[in-house]
Amino acid sequence: MQRNKILLVEDNDDDIELTLHAFRISHITNEVVVVKSGESALDYLKYRERFAHREVDDPPALILLDLKLPGIDGLEVLRQVREDPATKLIPIAILTTSDDEADIVRGYDLGVNSYIRKPVGFSAFANVVEQLGLYWLVMNTPPPSRPVAGPKDSL
Repeated sequence: MQRNKILLVEDNDDDIELTLHAFRISHITNEVVVVKSGESALDYLKYRERFAHREVDDPPALILLDLKLPGIDGLEVLRQVREDPATKLIPIAILTTSDDEADIVRGYDLGVNSYIRKPVGFSAFANVVEQLGLYWLVMNTPPPSRPVAGPKDSL
């Protein structure tokens, strides 16, 4: 099983375009799956709704998670991902505009791998995205693959 997708959980269209453009100019060619809500992120990870038919043994290599999402917020997504044995080891980087200390502490309490404040300006933002991609997709050694729960096994 080769995990090579990036799950981008972001509701702001401008930030989505900036992130995708930053990946392109950084030559990070991994497929990026974009969802715009916490509920859609959980549906993707738990093979529900419109994602019920995707490959069961194809978890993302990295989740880029915004905090301020409609409905289920990013911290709740993080909590649910970390509680599920099938998803708890997927690297998650919070990429947000929030510098609220409570968000930072809560994110780390819930098991985020990295908390990054979105920089202002495209050049700085592109550099952050490039560094994220290089670290998590090239330099980092992920945990060994293990069976992933399918739609019926996941809560």
